[in-house]
Amino acid sequence: MEPFKNLINAGTVAHAGQHLQRAWTGFDRPRFEALANQGLDALELKARMLQLANAMRATLPDDFNSACTVLEASLAPALPLDAPGEPVGLSNAQMSTGLAGWVIWSMGEFVARHGQHDVPRALTCLHALTQRSTAEFAIRPFIQQQPDAVWPVLARWANDPSAHVRRLVSEGSRPRLPWGLRLQALVADPTPALPLLRVLQDDPSSYVRRSVANHLNDIAKDHPGLVAGWVRDHLIETTPERRALLRHASRSLIKQGHAPTLAAWGLASGLQGRVGLSLSATSASVGESLGLSVTLQSTSHQPQPLEIDYAVHHVRANGGTSPKVFKGWKLTLAAGETRTLDKRHSLKPVTTRTLYPGLHRMELRVNGVALAEAAFDLSR
Repeated sequence: MEPFKNLINAGTVAHAGQHLQRAWTGFDRPRFEALANQGLDALELKARMLQLANAMRATLPDDFNSACTVLEASLAPALPLDAPGEPVGLSNAQMSTGLAGWVIWSMGEFVARHGQHDVPRALTCLHALTQRSTAEFAIRPFIQQQPDAVWPVLARWANDPSAHVRRLVSEGSRPRLPWGLRLQALVADPTPALPLLRVLQDDPSSYVRRSVANHLNDIAKDHPGLVAGWVRDHLIETTPERRALLRHASRSLIKQGHAPTLAAWGLASGLQGRVGLSLSATSASVGESLGLSVTLQSTSHQPQPLEIDYAVHHVRANGGTSPKVFKGWKLTLAAGETRTLDKRHSLKPVTTRTLYPGLHRMELRVNGVALAEAAFDLSR
């Protein structure tokens, strides 16, 4: 697989130089490309993005408004959306007409670094940039440093004709956006974003609604009661689309067995019956997969809605363990029913977790309650 960092490469630099020069005949393209390409192959993705932003600073007009005008004039047409409301990729024809994609990250960084003295102009530029990729990282310093100027603009953008812009309202203000600046004020108090999420949770675009769900899931990490109440209140007379959004927003709280959230979804009752968990082997190697089999036996006279997850208590480098919860099954167990469920669990390392050898414990959770466990020995 191609390294992620190569998404910004010498071709990206040349393409940016071409269209920045098209937008402004006074643009020093050779200097821009020399600065942007200097040692580029040795840099990781974020460092490459920053180097392009620095090269823009050195070669765009010193006047911020004029620089933004050049950036906007260099852009490709706005990214379209497909029928379900997902962004689609650029065609070769669109790419030939201007900039879009990964270079927008660098352009947004330029605006974030040099536009704090002129927030309205900076936000106008981000409004254009986000329609060619995303400005979710670039808008966060403005929310942090200039909240009184930014929140009224976001309130207007929540009704913008572009789904890309509406998504930016939610995604850009997420308290704990991955890769993004953490917005500590919103971690402590998410209240400023809540009116915007109320507007956007019924957005016609699934692209926007999924961002709202992720934003609520962020809030749940610090204010679980707030999100449990949100789910309870907004499930009343809801649409299938909003129900799916609220379910996705609840995912972490359901995995944690958060009682008010489980109650909101009708999962407050524990299993009435018996459960068993068995593994296909007691030992395995990194890179393999392990089968797990779950047996459920109901002793109830009523159907039981069940949310079944499993947590693997991974061995850490220091010899301790930490749990990682995985989605299992969502089902309704009929009165008196016995059901067997099977799944395979991958033991391949991922970028966010190293798998260390040792005794790993697997714990089965039904409606948030741990009811069975098994163990397996992992080797290299």
